[in-house]
Amino acid sequence: MGSSNPIVHQNLFKDIDFSIEKARRLQSLLSKKVIARDCLNTPIKYVAGVDIAYYDKLSIGAVAVFDYNSLKLVELKSAAVETRFPYIPTLLSFREIPAAVSSIRKLNIKPDVFLVDGQGIAHPYRFGFASHLGVVLDLCTVGVAKSLLCGEVIESESLNWRPIIHEGEIIGGAVFTKPNAKPVYVSVGHKISLETAIKVVLTCSKNHRIPEPLHEAHSAAQRAKREAEKSLKVKSPEGAD
Repeated sequence: MGSSNPIVHQNLFKDIDFSIEKARRLQSLLSKKVIARDCLNTPIKYVAGVDIAYYDKLSIGAVAVFDYNSLKLVELKSAAVETRFPYIPTLLSFREIPAAVSSIRKLNIKPDVFLVDGQGIAHPYRFGFASHLGVVLDLCTVGVAKSLLCGEVIESESLNWRPIIHEGEIIGGAVFTKPNAKPVYVSVGHKISLETAIKVVLTCSKNHRIPEPLHEAHSAAQRAKREAEKSLKVKSPEGAD
């Protein structure tokens, strides 16, 4: 699935002492590689959702692939890896990337677009989880977040979305996928324009506030989390040292 960045993978998977300082420098370097224009295959055939769950020392990634036209699930994969990076706001992608990459590599189908549970360039350093994943694997990605990380939502004439402005720049959109519901915050991840990213999110939103592929990926990650919990309890029975 896509080409990988050897520098990123060396740091993430082999260097246990990967530091905050190294992460911040790498984040700054890779943010310059983000492409904010449409480079995706058209017409879109498959769209995927990517989400991460955590249990104990595990990061559990799940990816759900849907047919873009029918919004039917066609493939679902998950993977669990050791969590090696601490929880640090604005550097969450370094914690989430390994599990996401591991699950995506299991896919037989190659999605045209990945909807990622997190920020793209709607991020103080313009390099959230969706952008990081897109650059690392050379994928078309869209950030779909449930909360606003930075910037301000301003009024617009559009009924479906409102721009998010940060430091004088449009970094994303607050997208209204359901009537009388809070918006989701959509931003460019990699190799897609904001206009197309919003269109894909709206097309994939049917029964829930978040797009169907992301809803399914979230459910799959939670199921895998519960299975991991059961497995660890069996290996470590109550009362054992």
